[in-house]
Amino acid sequence: MSAMSMSQQQSQAGAPAAPAPADRAVARWLFVVSFLLLVMVVLGGVTRLTDSGLSITEWKPVTGALPPLSDEAWAAEFEKYKQIPQYELVNKGMSLDAFKQIFWYEWAHRLLGRLIGFAFLVPYLWFLLRGKLDRPMAWRLAGILVLGGLQGAMGWFMVASGLSERISVSQYRLAAHLSLAFVIHAAVFWTALDLTRGRVLRVPSPGLSRLAGLAVLLLFVQIVLGAFVAGLDAGMAYNTWPLMDGDWVPNGLFTHVPAWIDPFENNITAQFLHRHFAIVVAAVILGHAVLVRQRAPQAAGAAGLAAFMVVLQFILGVWTLLAVVPVDLGALHQAGAFVLFTLGLNLWHRLRRA
Repeated sequence: MSAMSMSQQQSQAGAPAAPAPADRAVARWLFVVSFLLLVMVVLGGVTRLTDSGLSITEWKPVTGALPPLSDEAWAAEFEKYKQIPQYELVNKGMSLDAFKQIFWYEWAHRLLGRLIGFAFLVPYLWFLLRGKLDRPMAWRLAGILVLGGLQGAMGWFMVASGLSERISVSQYRLAAHLSLAFVIHAAVFWTALDLTRGRVLRVPSPGLSRLAGLAVLLLFVQIVLGAFVAGLDAGMAYNTWPLMDGDWVPNGLFTHVPAWIDPFENNITAQFLHRHFAIVVAAVILGHAVLVRQRAPQAAGAAGLAAFMVVLQFILGVWTLLAVVPVDLGALHQAGAFVLFTLGLNLWHRLRRA
């Protein structure tokens, strides 16, 4: 039975039906892609935390897949790095071995991006040519593929911002790069859930569904705020909790003119908003979990997982802050954001297919 005929039968019946074998195969592939995106996001976080992102100063989509293979090639790469402000103002005098350490992080991040591209493109073409995708699904996946290509370009656009006048990448481009990664993941994961649970919309509890959507939106905003914290190195200051330098509201908030740019330029404001918005997000998710348990018990398991994860992520965020953002905790915190976002998407989708 074709994927299209299965979807048509399901729509006509108005009741859930077991997904077609083709849909199950496509869903499994997309879940694997989502896991690769998790690894990519965590590796990107490590690259940022180790200040490795500017170690490769050129964008070579094809030949850049190969690392330096000789002493001469390593020396040439190091010379290119010595021409940018980060070396002159931050790492001047570093050894070749130290350069290799940051180079490998950035190279691995870029290589994984290429591998994810192949992991998406090749199976997509195979499913398409074998007739396993109906027209709407084929176009949806093609759109995700385009987003993936734009993400590669966005990554270089971000790196380029730190090669001439800055010692790090633009926090705006960093936030855009991370945000697009989460948008791509949401599209991939949601599509996999559609193929697993069916694309027919059935919302017996619209209020709970809308609240779940709001929770996902708030999570996304919190992730963007976290990107600005990372881009401004705001986590390295005010490493106390719950007070900031002994105050609930520290001095130095909203000092930029105009004031609306302050969250994006002022590391004090960036951290203040990120740590307090986390309380809002946690309250919404925990409150929603209580309502789901009362009104939609069929989704209580998914809500419970999201509630557990938001508490764990909150604790991890505080721990990371108090420890002055070590690489391992910072990467784990970013992974936690990805997992929590995924669980939020799963709950929202579950309530829309209940």
